[in-house]
Amino acid sequence: MSTASPRARRETDLPRVLHKGQATRAAILDSALSLASQMGLEGLSIGALAEVTGMSKSGVFAHFGSREELQIAVIREYHRRFEDEVFFPALRESRGVPRLRGLFERWVRRVSVEVDSGCIYISGAVEFDDRPGPVRDALAAMVQAWHDALERAIRLAIDDGQFRADTDAQQLLFEMHGLILALHHDARFMRTPGALQRAQRAFDRLVAHHLVAAPAGAAAPRRPRP
Repeated sequence: MSTASPRARRETDLPRVLHKGQATRAAILDSALSLASQMGLEGLSIGALAEVTGMSKSGVFAHFGSREELQIAVIREYHRRFEDEVFFPALRESRGVPRLRGLFERWVRRVSVEVDSGCIYISGAVEFDDRPGPVRDALAAMVQAWHDALERAIRLAIDDGQFRADTDAQQLLFEMHGLILALHHDARFMRTPGALQRAQRAFDRLVAHHLVAAPAGAAAPRRPRP
């Protein structure tokens, strides 16, 4: 028979309960992300998620108190995974053009994986472009954080003398984002063969347009491997 007091036993069990609750929430969120990728954020509901996970509605509701909270949690989880797959690995590249290239190539790679599921950044923008509220705010904040990271990489390339001093960082960012939107449209909707390669070639031309011209006779810089 245990000699520990009821309070001591409760305190001992608390970490186990918290860990189980976090694991359950993570599993629900993973299913929610998969569902949102296929049906959009508007396709999410406590009921639909309960059916997918085999849980009760009250069980799902205990982790996400509302449909809005669920949608915001999915947006944040999508962004966390996007950073892990695209942003953080690219930081290992040298600052400036190599890092910007790494960001774009990993972005393209991510789109290629999402051809059959969909990008929540893009589908969410269509769903919430004219619908103010917390869900739109959360989505816009995540997209803005990504754009800020891209713009920083562009400005570092300018400051380091890799891009011309007259390079318009925001214009270059706009054109890069436009390439991704065109890629997503042609690869996912039109199923156009070679869309990934076209996006990469367009980016290469975009970068070449802004590069500082090498001195005559200098060897062309080698492009890092993706």
